[in-house]
Amino acid sequence: MQVEQLTCTIGAELVGLNLADVIHDDGLFAEVRQQLLRHRVLFLRNQDISHAEHVAFARRFGELEDHPVVGSHPDHPGLVQIHKSPENPPDRYENAWHTDTTWRENPSMGAVLRCLECPPVGGDTVWANMVVAYDRLPADVKARIEGLRARHSIEASFGAAMPIEKRLALKERYPDAEHPVVRTHPETGEKVLFVNSFATHFSNYHTPERVRFGQDFSPGAGELLRYLISQATIPEYQVRWRWKPNSIAIWDNRSTQHYAVMDYPPCHRKMNRAGIVGDTPY
Repeated sequence: MQVEQLTCTIGAELVGLNLADVIHDDGLFAEVRQQLLRHRVLFLRNQDISHAEHVAFARRFGELEDHPVVGSHPDHPGLVQIHKSPENPPDRYENAWHTDTTWRENPSMGAVLRCLECPPVGGDTVWANMVVAYDRLPADVKARIEGLRARHSIEASFGAAMPIEKRLALKERYPDAEHPVVRTHPETGEKVLFVNSFATHFSNYHTPERVRFGQDFSPGAGELLRYLISQATIPEYQVRWRWKPNSIAIWDNRSTQHYAVMDYPPCHRKMNRAGIVGDTPY
């Protein structure tokens, strides 16, 4: 296996590796996991593996999770089918900077995404390193956000276009989760900027020190949250991947955000994602 680093801050391509071989090889899996912690997102080409092998490889990291809105493969629970077609207006939940399932109390640890069909041009995915994003914040911003927590909502994202009864039922099933704005990576100990497009507001911002007569001190909670979310858009923190059939991306959901570029209609784009159950951020 050769490891080809793609940018200075995030991403590497693994060359000469068949993921099917990693399923039963503890040493090889340990090496892949170490490269994932180092590079945040790993890419592979020409992985003609079965759905069962896709699931089996992802399960080496942990248990898999289904999605309450996006359906899974009927024969392979945990293998979410992200299929876009010209016949159906594409949803827009992918083309926003996000970390998967932060609306859960235990957001995904990571994911293994495989391309089945993609446009000849367009439909790339971009990832951002949120460890670097935190490290390079101004010192006064780091001081301001220390101890802050934010709410993350499936109702305000996937549920927004639903009829009100269905939207409220979704929220009842998945109440807003609250996470630290800066989380600690459980394996590396690194500090990670942990707000994204699922974050709606800070839950503990309005303290006596920050509020005057019911209004925020400038720049205010809303402006601060938008500023923090915008850090993922900085090109120096990013890697961009061009998909081909049987390409695979493996990413650490705890330290990255990603954005699926919606520049390809009216083409098909069919991806299968195995999301791995994570822990409670702290």
